[in-house]
Order: sequence, then C-alpha cells, then structure tokens
Amino acid sequence: MNRVMTIGLVLMMTGGPGTATATTAPPVGAAAPDFSLPYATKDSVAKEPLVLSSLFGKHNIVLAFYPADWSGGCTKEVCTLRDNFAALGNVNADVIGISGDYVYSHHEWAKHHELPFRLAADHKHDASRKYGSFDEESGYTKRTVFVIDKAGKIAYADMAYSPRDNASFEKLQAALANLK
Repeated sequence: MNRVMTIGLVLMMTGGPGTATATTAPPVGAAAPDFSLPYATKDSVAKEPLVLSSLFGKHNIVLAFYPADWSGGCTKEVCTLRDNFAALGNVNADVIGISGDYVYSHHEWAKHHELPFRLAADHKHDASRKYGSFDEESGYTKRTVFVIDKAGKIAYADMAYSPRDNASFEKLQAALANLK
C-alpha cells in the first residue's frame, strides 16, 4: 500500500484529522475511559459537566448509550431503567444515559418520562467513541451498556443491548448483583 492510500485509510478509520478516533470497546477489567459531558435531569440542565471519574469510589455506574431521545426503542430502554431504578439502587448502581442529543432535549425527555437519572449529552460522540459505542456509518450512538465498578474498572459490557424483551436487562441486573 502506498503512502497516500495509507494516510487515506487512517483518516477514514479515525474520522479525519482533528476528530476523536473510533475505537473498540474497552475490555472487561480495563480502566473505564473518563469523560466530561454536559447533562440534564428531569429537574434541570446542569451548570457543571458530569465528570465520570468523579463518581468512582461511590457507586457502581451503569452507562447506557442509546441512539436518540424520543425514539421508540430508546424510550423503552430508559423507561425500563426508570421502572427498575429502585432495584438498581439496591445494588448500589448509579445510572447515566448517554446519547448525541443536546441537554435541552434530554431535559424535556427526562421530564416527560419522569426519569430519575442523568442524561449526558455526547453531541460530538467523543465518549461513545471511547466506549466503541458510535456507529460512524449512521452517525448515531449504538445501544450499548457498560457497568463500571467502584474502582473505575469495566465490570460488564453488553455491546448488543436490546430493549425488545427483558433478557438484556436481566443480564445487566445479574452483573450488578455480582458486584455487591
């Protein structure tokens, strides 16, 4: 392969110069990639960003990446998390939903569905790329779920999380129960 083809291939794979690179998901046991993102709750749009590493040591963290607010599958996913929020809290889990939508959409969506957790706005898809959760072809975040333990390590990853039935959620619950 010549130099021009190699540079072109690298730019294609990384999304071009000056953009975050697409990566594979961090493996279970690896340190969780840190990020700082604006976020909203049902009550407000936060003034300060959410820094993932600031949560380490306090709770196990569920990162729920999803394509878009207001869509059917994503609504079902977050409503399942909402409906089971108390049970997740019983296993010391803090839930953070993440998509490319802006915080104002997150705020309205969280209000509409009474979501009791934070929704982080990853509009540039930097965090989703760090977690192998961005689909460069479609331009959307893929539906994936990660559990980060209190030490800041990836304890569980589901790269094909599905809201169609409870199977994916039950696997998530089992992973969290194992961290207790």
